[in-house]
Amino acid sequence: MDETAVQPAAGVDRDFLTDFVQRWEAAWNSHEPDRLLELMTEDIVYDDSAWPTTMHGHADVREFVTHAWRAMPDLEFHMVDGPFLHVGAPKAAFYWKGTGTFTGPLDPPGFAPTGARVAFDGFDLQEYRDGRVCRLRITFDMLDVSRQIGMVPKPGSRAEKAGAATQRLSVRLRDRLRR
Repeated sequence: MDETAVQPAAGVDRDFLTDFVQRWEAAWNSHEPDRLLELMTEDIVYDDSAWPTTMHGHADVREFVTHAWRAMPDLEFHMVDGPFLHVGAPKAAFYWKGTGTFTGPLDPPGFAPTGARVAFDGFDLQEYRDGRVCRLRITFDMLDVSRQIGMVPKPGSRAEKAGAATQRLSVRLRDRLRR
């Protein structure tokens, strides 16, 4: 086995990640955009299940966090497991839990606050350059969060059954129109 294949990438080792993840969590929970952005490169590329487009650069990320913190002013994240270091590359992943209360507008897409309390979990996949995140992918179950805040009906509810019936009808109509 090649010894270089099992070495951590330059500058990204267990000590770096332990410190970085603590600062990352504190920055998110501070609700101060500048504190979070200082942990990202200027050319950050960021994909998040909660946002409709890939973010490029600090301005896009600032817009996103402003919307997220306005919708859930008490939004908090806590690391649960990891970080898991990608050996040989400046990458890591970690598992977290988030909580918040939907008391502000959710825009996009423009939903009114419901006051619902949410709890969800997800993963960060981070790539690093010069001690900061340059590529970020955050993934979590957006359908579950949508149900918790009242955007999507609860499983088995009358509203879910009505939605399924409407979908079936629209597919039948679409198929008839294609003939």
